[in-house]
This record gives sequence, structure tokens and C-alpha cells, in this order.
Amino acid sequence: MNIISKLPRVGTTIFTTMSTLANEHNAINLSQGFPNFPSDPKLTELVSNAMNNGYNQYAPMLGVLQLREAIAVKFHKLYATSYLPESEIVVTSGATQAIYTAISAFIGPDDEVIVFDPAYDCYKPAVTVNGGKAISIQLTHPDYHVNWNEVQNAINERTKMIIINTPQNPSGSTFSKEDMQQLERLVKDSNIIVLSDEVYEHMVYDGATHQSACLFPGLKERTLITASFGKTFHNTGWKVGYCCGPQELMKEFIKVHQFTVFCVNHPVQIALAQYLEDDTHYLYLPEFFQKKRDLFLDAISGSRFTFKPTKATYFQSVSYDAISQDGDQDFAKELTTKYGVVSIPLSVFNANQLDFKALRFCFAKTDETLLKAAEILNKI
Repeated sequence: MNIISKLPRVGTTIFTTMSTLANEHNAINLSQGFPNFPSDPKLTELVSNAMNNGYNQYAPMLGVLQLREAIAVKFHKLYATSYLPESEIVVTSGATQAIYTAISAFIGPDDEVIVFDPAYDCYKPAVTVNGGKAISIQLTHPDYHVNWNEVQNAINERTKMIIINTPQNPSGSTFSKEDMQQLERLVKDSNIIVLSDEVYEHMVYDGATHQSACLFPGLKERTLITASFGKTFHNTGWKVGYCCGPQELMKEFIKVHQFTVFCVNHPVQIALAQYLEDDTHYLYLPEFFQKKRDLFLDAISGSRFTFKPTKATYFQSVSYDAISQDGDQDFAKELTTKYGVVSIPLSVFNANQLDFKALRFCFAKTDETLLKAAEILNKI
């Protein structure tokens, strides 16, 4: 068969590559973004109870109403804004499915989508497979700020969507209030849709607050927000997230959603709805993960790696240019095979694989794991 690939340049992801190396060399895996500690046993018990109580068939297409209502309450309490549970909130199979569905609902051939690099790796392929063109805007290194003049110059009559990710994976940077206001001004009186990936909304440090797109009226009216319960409650394998936005946008989102997954894990939705009746679970996350960040950074403070403490997420970028001038992909592999610590090279998230000699470590790990890894890094 003569197969023409819609994604001819997409191969094995860096996450698969590095995790495979980790297994082969029994290395400490600080690469992929998932905790190696359990989620709350109470939440696990709620899932088991939901299964035992018969919630094992298809859930409603938009998600269990009780859970959508709990999400609406969460937005009201955190951001003093509202989304209608009946038509403006959809439970998804993780945030990645929400992102793919949002892009598929609005992007067609020759539409342009502005993406900020380093970018989470699911954005551009979803644009490409739908016939669109991803327009890369490189965040400035090492602080990963946005040059808004460059963004303005990139906008034209073909610009259909701008994807933002705040807090940002992999850099750990955040969009400030001023950044969001700049974006709000740029898209005013346009037909541009904003897709705001906010899966790390509860992991912002040093007293800062998350600037959600829903806080800005000119953005909220044109923005789809995606979020992840897996990131929030330490169970990424459950793959449950959600998307919310104004009704006219969600109407189109739902059309694609129903033919992508139709519905999402029923017992987990029931459990999450009950768990969210106590609205304090996610409020402890900034302190919880900041302690892990600080533990890890204090432990490697005597190493030859250099860094600025990450502002958000559970990822820390470090520079190794005092150690080696090898490309970051080669150095990351050497760090795994020779020393036994696994990271992610940041160049894979950049346009043209721009290499700043930087690696990303995930600190959503037990203190024991972080200290063991730091001990190795200090000897390099």
C-alpha cells in the first residue's frame, strides 16, 4: 500500500525514548511528568465504591452532572467566574484529549495556529493532522518571556487560534497579569480563538497566583480552558480532565468530542465529584510542591548545574553548559546511561530543536528519590 502519512516527521516521542533508557539502565526517572507516590487513599476508595455501586457503564456524554457542577463551583471559588454545567463544561479523557478535540473542532486546512515554544508536544501534531499550520513563537531564554511585538507581527487573516500554556510545561514559567492583558488586547475584535492549557493551575510558587484566562473578560469570551484532575490529584493514569468555555465554542467542541471518546471513565467521575465536595484538596498543592522543588534545588546547589527556581509546574530546568558542550539530547542520554539519572532535553520542545544546553527534571517524586538523584548529580 502507498500510505501517505499525515504526520511524516513524527516518530517515537522523547518520553518513550528516555523511559526506555531508564528501564534498560535501572536509572532514576525524573523525566516524565508523573508522581511516584500514591494519590489520596480516600480518593482511591471512592473509585472502588463507585465500581461496587454499579457505575460501570457509559457515563453521560458531557460528563457526570455532579462532577460538572463541582467544576463550576471550583471556578466560582477560585476565580469568581461562572461556567454553566449543562452546556459550558465537558469532562474529557485527560487534558490531551481536550486539547486535540478543541483543535479539531476549529482548525482546518491552511488555518494558522500560534504556538509558544518550548511547547508541550501534543499541540503541533494536532494542528498538522487537521491541515493547519503551527506558527512558532520562541519564548526568550532563560526566563521564557513572551515578545508580544513578535506575536502581533505573526497575526494575520489566516490566524485562527493562539495556544497558551500557563503555567508552562516544560519551562515552568507563567504568564503574568500583564501578559494576559497583552493577549486580551491583541485578540480584541478578531475571530481568533484562544486555547488555554492550565493543567498546572494549582502549582504556582513563592506567593504568586495563577492568571487564568477566565479572569479576563475579553479572553474568557473566546477561550477554551483545559485542565487535568490527573495532575491535580496525583493519578495521571486515570486520564480524566475537562474543558470549559463559552457556549458557542463548546457547542462545536461537543460535536467532535462525541465522536472521539463519547464519554469518560464513569466510576472515576463519580469519585471525583464526591472528592471535590471538600474543596480544600487542591489548595495545599503550592506548598506541597514548592517544598519538593526547594528540597531538590538545595540538594543540587553544590553541583555544576545552574538554575533559577521554577515559578510553577513540577518541572525544574537546569543548565549544564559548565559541564559539557554536547547537545542536550546526547547529554541527556549520557546522563542516563553513564550516571543513572533520567531527564528530558528541552530542545525537543523548541522550533528547529533550538538547543540552550538545558534539561528538564520532574520533582513530583518522593523525597528519597529526589535526594538520591541529587547525590548523583553532585558528582558530575
